[in-house]
Amino acid sequence: MKTINVALIGYKFMGRAHSNAYRQAAAFFDLPAKPVLKVLVGRDQAAAQQVADQFGWEEVATDWRQVVERCDVDLIDIASPGKTHRDIALAAAQCGKHILCEKPLANTLEEAKAMWYAAEEANVVNMVNFNYRRTPAVALAKQMIEAGEIGEIRQWRSAYLQDWIIDPAFPLVWRLQSAISGSGALGDIGAHSLDLARYLVGEIEAVTSLTKTFITERPLATATTGLSATGGSTRGPVTVDDAAIWLAKFAGGAIGTFEATRMAPGRRNYNHFEISGSKGSLGFNFERMNELEFYRHDDPAGRQGWRTIQATEPSHPYVSAWWPAGHGLGYEHTFTHAVADLCKAIAEGGKASPDFADGAKTQAVLEAILRSAKSGAWEKTSMA
Repeated sequence: MKTINVALIGYKFMGRAHSNAYRQAAAFFDLPAKPVLKVLVGRDQAAAQQVADQFGWEEVATDWRQVVERCDVDLIDIASPGKTHRDIALAAAQCGKHILCEKPLANTLEEAKAMWYAAEEANVVNMVNFNYRRTPAVALAKQMIEAGEIGEIRQWRSAYLQDWIIDPAFPLVWRLQSAISGSGALGDIGAHSLDLARYLVGEIEAVTSLTKTFITERPLATATTGLSATGGSTRGPVTVDDAAIWLAKFAGGAIGTFEATRMAPGRRNYNHFEISGSKGSLGFNFERMNELEFYRHDDPAGRQGWRTIQATEPSHPYVSAWWPAGHGLGYEHTFTHAVADLCKAIAEGGKASPDFADGAKTQAVLEAILRSAKSGAWEKTSMA
């Protein structure tokens, strides 16, 4: 079997999710090329080595620049903070490496476009990891929409709610610093909602928004592990949004409402959307990720109502590679599906999706939302 030697940059929360995906993809999917866990890159060599030993990486490195130039590496996987994405991607493209990058693609549209153009010019396979697209229920919704089962789409409504930073004593981790992350709940989880909306409904042409930072100062982080952290006595300013709300106009005529917050007590990972069409509706909540809600307006009178589709049948996207019907999948499987699709694209010389063009288009909407939060007006999305 042909192999794809992978270098993964980043070893914490996303690094572990990606590592597991590389281990599982070829074991469950019939891939034309098998990913090889070649080198794990992290600034803290001892911590990176611990993760490498756990997941089976062949070696550890501390300098991504040297790794990108290695002739025995085929794919660069960027799972490090947003401020690092552009430089790593540009170097990878220059060296002819295929690239997988965590979302959002970059901290600014300018950076995202530079990454997109560099990857296209180098003719390398490129993918941004909006993993929720690869939830079987979401992929099934895409099939149903394309088959016309809910008719003309008229409205999108979504809420992505988390609660992991509601404690004012929670430390000032990098996701709460705009210089590193670009934005807060907006870019961290709102970007996922935007990608799903673009995937299922279409392009967004204008937005109007409101953002809010509820806790403006936090203890500086002294140690971090994934999304957990400990803080010291010194405090620093929070420079990102805690919550964002926006309205959207889609190019196809639909309208949408969005909410993203990490300050919703009781909501651990409530990634929800509902799509209303002329013939019916679809609804999804990632906290019940194996279920897709479906309503048909043309059902007989007295028989109308929401039905729950268990997206666990072998006929549903990705499911046939896994367990018998009704056994269900989890968060980690979305990453495995992404790796499987990426390996196929690399081996067959095809395009991956969503690619850096999609990432840049989502970034354009994120920037329009931030502009609107300042101007208080409707702002058009623009790739200029």
